[in-house]
Amino acid sequence: MNSNLTRRNFLRTGAAGLAFGAVAQPVIAGQAQPQGQPQPNNQPRNPPTRFQVACMTLPYSQFTLERALSGIRGAGYRYVAWGTTHREGGKSIPVLAANAPPARARELAARCRDQGLEPLMMFSGIYPEAKNGLEVLRQRLQQAGAAKLPQVLTFGHTRGGNEKLWVERFKQLAPVAQDNGVILVVKQHGGETGTGAACAKITREVNHAHIKVNYDAGNVLDYLRGKVNPLTDLDACADEIRSFCIKDHRFFPADQDCGPGLGEIDHYRLLHRVAFTGRAMPLCCENIFAPGIPRPTMPEGVDALARRAREFLELVIEGIQRR
Repeated sequence: MNSNLTRRNFLRTGAAGLAFGAVAQPVIAGQAQPQGQPQPNNQPRNPPTRFQVACMTLPYSQFTLERALSGIRGAGYRYVAWGTTHREGGKSIPVLAANAPPARARELAARCRDQGLEPLMMFSGIYPEAKNGLEVLRQRLQQAGAAKLPQVLTFGHTRGGNEKLWVERFKQLAPVAQDNGVILVVKQHGGETGTGAACAKITREVNHAHIKVNYDAGNVLDYLRGKVNPLTDLDACADEIRSFCIKDHRFFPADQDCGPGLGEIDHYRLLHRVAFTGRAMPLCCENIFAPGIPRPTMPEGVDALARRAREFLELVIEGIQRR
């Protein structure tokens, strides 16, 4: 030991160090941290979530479905989500009509798989509160079951939904979803069901494993005009989430939806909250476009943006799940 450091000085120095540690730790722990802040790496975790990065056919709506599928596969995706219409022979044609027989859904799924794409989700195309909402949603669940497609997506009108009616109908649809091996997921779309917390309140009341929440952070930021932080909102519904519609949003320099990583949402914090569930969880890219730039008029431009979105999400997933 250095001669300048006597036993008394050593003890005094050590005591000071312990005192500093006792004070410093609460200060660090007490710092304001955004919702979804990653936990220390030494804390026990559940198995990683099996994030499934998919591209919806929706960004390719101005082109044929065939071109959408080949573009999505060429952009490196293994998964696809159906929605909603495509230009076929100069007309806007549904990917899958609401009244199409289940066999048609099975054929479309086989077409996707032949191209190396596993279908994960389809738009229902109907509000749960619509007059024929119960019948159409039942048909969609049967179509999805025939296609072995795991999720059907629905959401309410921007004017607001009817919570009591939603609960009543979802309780009727839950056994249909279960019988077909499908989860009916509901996402935020403004109005009374504009937050994940509001959607989760409904799904918790239904209390069924096949009626759950899809989270759309871009919609929360957009429709609620930034008054609700998606990261805070997600904390109120994380246990109910079974998939994401991936889109971002920004208010400057233009107020518009955009592709992931091009807006104001922190996807690292967003996805970390559900990064260790042990479940498979689709991340379906609904918007891949760049703010302030006109959308591509040629499919190759959409391909490039689809690839960028996939690569961004894969980097985020690696970053938050690396042990």
